[in-house]
Amino acid sequence: MPYSSFFAAGRFTRVLAASLVLSLVLQPALLMAAASPPWHSKHTAAQAMAEQQRTAHALNRLTFGPRPGDLERVEAIGIKKWIEMQLNPEQIDDSLLEARLQSFPAMHLSQQDLLQNFPSAGVIRAVADGKVPLPSDRVERAIYQNQVAEYEEKRQKQAQEAAKQPVGEPITADPAKAAAMLNESVMADAMALEDVANSPSITVHEQKLYADLASTQIVNLSPDQRLGRLVNMKPGQLRGFMKGLTPEERTQLTAGMTAQQKETMVALVNPTLLVAGELLQTRLLTDIYSQRQLQAVMTDFWLNHFNVYLKKGQFAPWYLVDYEQNVIAPHAMGKFEDLLVATAKSPAMLFYLDNHSSIGPHSVAAMRAQANPAAKNRDPGLNENYARELMELHTLGVDGGYTQKDVTEVARVFTGWTIEDPRKGAGFTFNERRHEPGPKVVMGQTIQEGGEQEGLEVLHRLATSPATAHHLSQQLAERFVSDTPPPALVDRMAKTYLKSDGDIRQVLRTLFTSPEFWSREAYRAKVKTPEEFVLSAVRATGGEVQRPAVVLNAMGQLGMPFFGCQTPNGYSWMAGVWINSGDLLSRINIALALSSNKLGTATDLDALMKINKPDALDSGQKETKLEAIFLEGELNPQARQTVLQQADQLAAQGPLVLPGSDLAKPGAKQPGTMPIRAAFVQVMDLPTPIPAPADKQAALVAGLLLGSPDFQKR
Repeated sequence: MPYSSFFAAGRFTRVLAASLVLSLVLQPALLMAAASPPWHSKHTAAQAMAEQQRTAHALNRLTFGPRPGDLERVEAIGIKKWIEMQLNPEQIDDSLLEARLQSFPAMHLSQQDLLQNFPSAGVIRAVADGKVPLPSDRVERAIYQNQVAEYEEKRQKQAQEAAKQPVGEPITADPAKAAAMLNESVMADAMALEDVANSPSITVHEQKLYADLASTQIVNLSPDQRLGRLVNMKPGQLRGFMKGLTPEERTQLTAGMTAQQKETMVALVNPTLLVAGELLQTRLLTDIYSQRQLQAVMTDFWLNHFNVYLKKGQFAPWYLVDYEQNVIAPHAMGKFEDLLVATAKSPAMLFYLDNHSSIGPHSVAAMRAQANPAAKNRDPGLNENYARELMELHTLGVDGGYTQKDVTEVARVFTGWTIEDPRKGAGFTFNERRHEPGPKVVMGQTIQEGGEQEGLEVLHRLATSPATAHHLSQQLAERFVSDTPPPALVDRMAKTYLKSDGDIRQVLRTLFTSPEFWSREAYRAKVKTPEEFVLSAVRATGGEVQRPAVVLNAMGQLGMPFFGCQTPNGYSWMAGVWINSGDLLSRINIALALSSNKLGTATDLDALMKINKPDALDSGQKETKLEAIFLEGELNPQARQTVLQQADQLAAQGPLVLPGSDLAKPGAKQPGTMPIRAAFVQVMDLPTPIPAPADKQAALVAGLLLGSPDFQKR
């Protein structure tokens, strides 16, 4: 569905096309120019940022955008003191965020317990094949049995399709081929957020039967009794039960349940939806509500730098929970070498870049495989994926002075770095049998044979390399200063990196105290990525996110879902990748959806403007107040005039359905993007719709301001 279809009435589209698009959208060239300011050292030093701009600049760069009241709070604290506090996040009270995250108890489990309680498709396949026993716990057993029943049904259909035989006839297809086809589709199918009850195998008669069962025997029971009945259903019965529920009954089904009970309900339907959904939602809520904003920004930076794709294989969502919480976030402002080692040993990275399966050509494991060529499971051999990305992306950079031979040698070094038992959620282990024996030569330096220690030595040499210092400094400057940061600043940051043994906090301190960071050229010189735009818009309104899945879906439709980049290089920070007229129009749609309470977020614009009645101010006065809140009063005159004209014209047209309804549909796809399908709670829980804002005029003004080119800059 094209974004233009979000505008429910034709008159709305025509009005926007007439002037809003011309005034607000057709300015990508101006945004691009802002992203690449001219850097001249003498001029920069002479053109320091105005004092009133400094607070807004700090908030726009060190956070995901200011929330209402942030400017006043930072000014009261003092910019220098506030930055120092952000550089030491452990000193900041974040108990309000922690209270929000209590709604996601599964995210507090260890990796092993998470995989045990909420099994992956791979674990379910192993259970179905008799390789892993069913758990003894009654609730866990029901979760497993439901998934095994669904898996067996899919395997039957896949095998019949492979054999090209009608349903019901004997299966004559190659079982291995059928299993391979199933393996390719299992993750994508598990991630789908279509209604779990939309199964052709459920007949109309069964739907009515389950509907009667729901309304008379389950929905009106106590929460404990409801969950007990669901757990006791026969495998495969839950889908039909859910199909028979009305939206009101679905809401009633979860009423009064604890967060853990709701998790169990979702897991009975699909554990993958639970884990992936909570992973995405907790990251979103952290970015929006954490007081430790710089740590959140740096966690986002390193998750992108050490990118891992959410849909890579059957264990990725489970591994990513541990990856974000225990690998990236704790090291986000520590020593880079510690972060590098932690990522190298993380099951998420080992699995994503295939190093877990890499085997040395002359290792014990390879020799045994060669001696038994008839073995079913031949060793996969040497895999260079991690070695290549380690040097090209994680450390030295593409021009870091290494060769293809160095890539091969580093790959040999890291043979044996693997995962102990993926199905049990175990972590890193070094397998000596898989390790390539003998010394290796990496960039002219000999790495003596030493097992796991070889990898640690390579990581140390890469982490302390001047090329790495420059590569990381360049990327940090691009993230915080401009798309084309001044070389002199990058050089000073690199010197700090080398002098401090790769202390990320010290490098950031050099950056945040530099004249280049505080120069006029840097002010609003960065264009927000889709992720930054959505997060900053929600933060700017002070909105209460009630349905995180809808916000996540909007990010996916803009082309930048969390953990959604398939390639190891991660998303680009550069304006040119994200800015064109179509992209800006899409952002206007998202902004209007947010301001009209259709982005899963409740906003109170009148409270934000500190007025008691919607008609207390005219549109011009509301625009002035909201402009001061969202843009610190710095909207270009052309955009201001357009906002006022469109708000008045649209408000005068009477009842109007603003865009945003399609954003709440997790299955809605947009061309060229990977849709975020994170609304797992909607499988069970359909909350009461958020009421439309009483002040429609303010909603229109706010949406147009948040969609304006001025708000796209930070």
